[in-house]
Amino acid sequence: MNLAGRVRQLPGLAELLPALAGLAPVYLVGGAVRDMLRGAESVDVDLVVEGDAVSVAGELAMRLGGEIRVHERFGTATLVAPGVTADLATSRRETYERPGALPQVEAATLAEDLGRRDFTVNAMAVGLDEADLGELHDPHGGRADLEAGTVRILHPQSFIDDPTRLLRALRYEARLEMRMDRETEERARRAAADAALATVSGPRVRDELMDLLREGEALRAIERMRELGIDRGLDPALSAEPELVAGASVGAVETGAERGLAALAALVMPAPDELEAWVDRLGLASGDRRAVMAAARQAPGLVRALRIELAGSALHALLSSEPLEALAMALALGAPAEPIHRFLADLRGIRLEVTGDDLLAAGVPASPVLGRALDETLKRKLDGEVSGRQAELEVALDIARREGAGS
Repeated sequence: MNLAGRVRQLPGLAELLPALAGLAPVYLVGGAVRDMLRGAESVDVDLVVEGDAVSVAGELAMRLGGEIRVHERFGTATLVAPGVTADLATSRRETYERPGALPQVEAATLAEDLGRRDFTVNAMAVGLDEADLGELHDPHGGRADLEAGTVRILHPQSFIDDPTRLLRALRYEARLEMRMDRETEERARRAAADAALATVSGPRVRDELMDLLREGEALRAIERMRELGIDRGLDPALSAEPELVAGASVGAVETGAERGLAALAALVMPAPDELEAWVDRLGLASGDRRAVMAAARQAPGLVRALRIELAGSALHALLSSEPLEALAMALALGAPAEPIHRFLADLRGIRLEVTGDDLLAAGVPASPVLGRALDETLKRKLDGEVSGRQAELEVALDIARREGAGS
């Protein structure tokens, strides 16, 4: 099948193509082109307009009965219509006031737009106009690099202008089973050694790093991170351990932890005190930050504790306050899987059927005794000694009355 036929099969393109008639030239760009040439599925539709993308998006919304969300800063818009979701951007050139800064953009030709991109395999476009439908625009040899399995930057300053491309290169190597060419690899090493990543805001590093850590081929990506010194480029105290990160990713699948956070905890675990400031700089959501640091610090202790046979109540007390990422890390460090699986499957969701109100209604006066009675009853339920609401109530009342009498 030729490229025009493949374009028509992309999600939403059959509806979108007729609506482009008479508008400024529009091109398919980015990952969709790369994936189409690889014969892989793609769900993202990124379009470049040689003209006003916001205006074109608005006209398409009218023609297709949809709506747009405008992003004024970069002259982009997201089109959402029945059967169609697409991001449109005005073709542009970029300049950087300083290394690592967000780019200053201005309208330009398609050729200039492709020339500003990260790697040759992402610097291709396919025409969508009727006269240009299926025409591949590939001024930098991206198709040849794709076929050769090569990740290649477009210009020598690429990793300096945007150091997050270092992490993206690792991700493409792992996901697409590609390899940086010699010059790109050398410039990656140099940029990492020169602390290029320190020029980028923490949240931008976070976004690229988390995308990398969520990849299925985490082991290969982290091996390359360490080989090229990109781990030290992130922070001098960071020394990536590929097997540990891969183990945490597997542990996340077993425990239901968030894969990226578990892998990040594995990066941090060898030196959590030294790396805490770096984690803070990433700007994670507060709950995610707590989970990462707790997993990095507490997983070794969990491993030791889990090697001793524990009753249900003791296992619940040990693990119930831990984030799932800590459990994933414990598995990565060699903790026995059975007690973790038993906690997750059988113990984590156990709750009493009775409450303090039931005890008050039975005549137990309000006091700290109520809480202690309920806690002890839950402990016995976790150990299999109590089952059913009536039995819970009897046990809790007995405990509360005995404690009350002795106080």
